[in-house]
Amino acid sequence: MTAAYAPHDAYVAPARARPEIWRLIAGIAVVAAVLFGLQSALRAVLYALAPETLYAELTMGDGTGTSPASALILLGSFAFMALGAVAAAHHLHGRSAMSLIGPSLARAARDFFRVVGALALLYIAVALLPPWGGPGGTEPEPNLAPGVWAALLPLTLAALVIQTGAEELLFRGYLQQQLAARFGSPLVWMGVPAALFAAGHYVPADFGTNATLVALWTGLFAVALADVTARAGNLGPAVAMHFMNNVFPIAFTAMEGALSGLALYTLPAPTEDPGMLRAAMPVEMGMLLCSWLAARVALRR
Repeated sequence: MTAAYAPHDAYVAPARARPEIWRLIAGIAVVAAVLFGLQSALRAVLYALAPETLYAELTMGDGTGTSPASALILLGSFAFMALGAVAAAHHLHGRSAMSLIGPSLARAARDFFRVVGALALLYIAVALLPPWGGPGGTEPEPNLAPGVWAALLPLTLAALVIQTGAEELLFRGYLQQQLAARFGSPLVWMGVPAALFAAGHYVPADFGTNATLVALWTGLFAVALADVTARAGNLGPAVAMHFMNNVFPIAFTAMEGALSGLALYTLPAPTEDPGMLRAAMPVEMGMLLCSWLAARVALRR
């Protein structure tokens, strides 16, 4: 292990007590059972109690999350993923929920806010640079009234912390730790969670011929998240990077369609124009590189 990854050793230590691969495979099954079981229960409750339009929006394809209520419910439901990871760690590895975050919650919180601050400065600087507007020069259109958006913003941010925190708890927490406890090579403990994360974002129904390109970007993003986790020895920086990556396209300027219900503005979805999405990808790759470097600099302070 390189000196830069020395904090990773303490981060992985709780997973070394029970590192067997069969436990990890069973743990993934537990996560899936908890996640899909609670999602089904939520759908049943919504079917019984929610207005028909809200239930339809939450369960029928591309329109999901186009109202504030449905978007908050969808983001909040990622808590089920976190519960699954905690259940797997506890019942199969004898580990606490805290062990998935790192040796020190205070240190994780400190690193989270350091990286959030660094990335906020980066994103604001990029937003002020020309060209302005969306992909292909498209102009954003008003979505929520400013007063409504501001009133909902605390809930939006809280829901995004739940969503990104849950994914990190599973992929850079449970999976990365258990794989690193069994395999010393970063190719395994970085690469396997990144490949699974990318596979989960491979959606040809949404991205068509660009689905592979989007999954590739997602996989590289996951590798960057694994790297900052290993350097910090806790989940704080990965949650911060993931949170900042999601907050602007969900809370400020969203693409029309899924999860646009909480945004102040919307833009025509680039998935309608495959060429537009391919043209935007070099910029996305550049922002990924800059975000990763900014996070690393923030962690050195």
